[in-house]
This record gives sequence, structure tokens and C-alpha cells, in this order.
Amino acid sequence: MRRDTFLKSMAVLAASSSLPISALAAGMNVKMMIPANPGGGWDGTGRALGKALLEAKVAETVTYENKGGAAGALGLAQFVNASKGDPNAIMIMGAVMLGGIITGKPPVSLSVATPLVRLTSEYNVFVLPANSPFKSMKEVIEQLKKDPGSVKWGGGSRGSTEHIAAAMIAREVGVDPAKINYVAFRGGGEATAAILGGNVTVGGSGYSEFSEYINAGKMKALALTSGARLKGINIPTLKELGYNVEIGNWRGVYGAPGITAAQRKALTDMLLKAAKSKSWAADSEKNNWTAAVMSGQEFEDFVDNDFASLRATMVKAGMI
Repeated sequence: MRRDTFLKSMAVLAASSSLPISALAAGMNVKMMIPANPGGGWDGTGRALGKALLEAKVAETVTYENKGGAAGALGLAQFVNASKGDPNAIMIMGAVMLGGIITGKPPVSLSVATPLVRLTSEYNVFVLPANSPFKSMKEVIEQLKKDPGSVKWGGGSRGSTEHIAAAMIAREVGVDPAKINYVAFRGGGEATAAILGGNVTVGGSGYSEFSEYINAGKMKALALTSGARLKGINIPTLKELGYNVEIGNWRGVYGAPGITAAQRKALTDMLLKAAKSKSWAADSEKNNWTAAVMSGQEFEDFVDNDFASLRATMVKAGMI
């Protein structure tokens, strides 16, 4: 094909598409950073999003890189340093990363990356290993009051929503949050293995990560961190049990530092289209993810406000 004919063909394709030609170029080979080890919530979200991008035909290929540790700070640092100006690079992130930044104070700031889209909201569930001597949250709390260090709380990185929730529970029942024995794992897969192996007293994570083990009887669900019971899930909330603790989790996507406004818009349009796909809807229903789509300046402002809110909550809970 002659070069001028090829260029005309591309122009026609761009005009007939609901996305600008810059989005088509950006969506051809998406490179996704998942700042956690395989098997957890960020990993599941990222791979479900990749599938949706392909189904929505806004990406030709999607490649994944997992880099766990420090509540996503290690993956963030690698993403920021390796992807400057790259319009094809995206990173999964969320409330856990904000909490980790507050507690860990990493040298790389999230603010240098480019906010794109918030996708989902989810609440956490606390569970017991199937062979646990405890039968209820009340029994766990009684033991916590007697000997805080004897109750091992297992979950994601320090500063994760389950870590904050555990500190909030301690404060609520009169225990110094600094005395809780929190065991941080680099990813949901490691935390799940520790719970199944009985290596922690209580485990916490997003409901979607533990649902199959709860349904199979391999974990006993104690309570949710939501304000009200979740539809179709017969698990009480902490508030129902008399503990005034409520905290949610959310997940979103950032782009690389230094991309142009046009490239940012192209990536945002690409993600919004993927979030409307049948594939994404099916995965959201399967995992009990609540749609919480937000983009543009609204999402950027939300991140700033949530960062301040999380910090205030952590100060009140005695974590910082």
C-alpha cells in the first residue's frame, strides 16, 4: 500500500471511531503496572481490566508487571522511573497506596504520576482460619483486651484499609492501637496462604479475595467494614456487632508522569470504554465490586480529599 493511501485509511478509521486516533495509538499495546504480588485485589482488578480493554477493542495487547511491597510504593517507584512520558503505560492503585504513603513516606510521590480513573469501591471482611479456636468477633475482641499481642492480624501492607480497620477496632474497645500485632504481607496471595495455614489469628482483605474460601468453609467470616450489609452476603457489619468502625476501599488507575493532556484524555476514554464492557460487568458482579467510576478533575480532587481523610482517620486511630 502506498504511504499516502495508508495515511488516508488511518484518517478514515479515526473519524469513524468513537475514540480519537491518539487513543487508538495509545491503546494498541498497554503496559500495566500492578504494584502488588499475584493473587490479591490489585492483581485481580488489573487482570480483569486488561481483559475488558481487549474485549472493548481499545487495546491490541496488554502486558502485566507485578511489583509488590510497601503498600504499592515499590511498584509506584518503578512505574514513575521507567514510564516517564509513555502514553501506553498505566498503573493500578487505590486507597491502600494512599495509606502506605502516609505510614511509609516513600521517596517517590504519587503526585508526579497522572490520575486517570477511579473504577470500583469495595469493603473488607475479617475472617478466621477454619480451625481457629475462636468462633466470633466478640471472642477475638475479648482476647485482644486480655493480651493485644496474642492476636495476630494478617493482611496487606502497613497502611492498608484492613490495617487501619484493625487499629480502629482496637481504639474502639479501649486497646492502644500501637499494641496490635499486625502482620503485613506483600500481596493477597501471601495473606490468603497465611490464613489458610492458621499462621495468623484473624485475616482481613477485600471480600472478593476471600469469598471462594468463605463459601467453601475454609475461612469463617466474622464481619464486614461496610456501613450496612452487602446485598446477597449474609455477614454482619462491625457496626451491627456494636463496634463503630466503617472504612471502604477503592481502586483506580494512574498514567505515567509527563504525558500530554491529549494523551491523558485518550487513556481516560479508553478506560471508561473498558468499564462499560460485558467482561468488566461480569467480573464486577462476580467479585462484588461496586461501580464507582470517576475521572478527570473530579477524580484528582477525590484522591487529594481521600488522602487527607485517611490521614485524619489514622491519626485518630493512633497509627501516626
